[in-house]
Parts: sequence; C-alpha cells; structure tokens
Amino acid sequence: FNASNTELVRTKTLVKNDIIQIDSTPFRQWYEAHYGVTAGRKKKTEEKVEDATSKSNHVQRKIEARKADSKIGQLLDDQFNTGRLYACIASRPGQSGRCDGYILEGKELEFYLKKIKMKKSK
Repeated sequence: FNASNTELVRTKTLVKNDIIQIDSTPFRQWYEAHYGVTAGRKKKTEEKVEDATSKSNHVQRKIEARKADSKIGQLLDDQFNTGRLYACIASRPGQSGRCDGYILEGKELEFYLKKIKMKKSK
C-alpha cells in the first residue's frame, strides 16, 4: 500500500512510508524465545507445548517476569496466524541501500487494514 502513488505499487518500488507484508516466522520465534509464550497459535496447543530444553534458574525467572507484559493485540495475533505481518518502511531504501522499518500494531494497524480493504473492494 502506498498512499501517494498507485504506480509505485504497480511497479513494486519501495519508498519511505510504504506498507508492506513480511514473513512473520522470525518475529514469532523471537517473541516465543523472549516471552516464553506462543504467538499466533490456538490457545489449546499453547497449553500442551512444553519446553524440552532445560534453562537456568536466572533465565526462567526473566521469562516469568516478562510474561506479565506479553499481551499482543487481537489483530496482530490474527496476522501471526496467517504467517504475514504488515510493516511500514521507515528508511529511504533508494538512498541507503537497505530497508528498515517497524511492525504495525494498534490504531495504526486498524487504519491501514481499513485502507487496504477499501482499495481491494474497488
């Protein structure tokens, strides 16, 4: 999605503030390692999955402390289920030669989901 020009979408040109879809696998793996909670999976499988790897007491205490802050929004959880996340490009890829950005969540994610849905329905 590009708010300024649909030709940039057609030619697949990456510019600053583009909304793109990226693979969620590395983000899910980091989330599970950092918080010790599965992201984007059904609640029933979450209870059954237990870590077979042994961790030190210090690491277990850190993960338990992080679990209190591990809530993610329902829209972001749905995206983890589909395997694709929406992200916004924060850098200027043509200038720097690399593409940096951030994952959309909260009100910003709701806004762009509405915009993308409206564009698809036209």
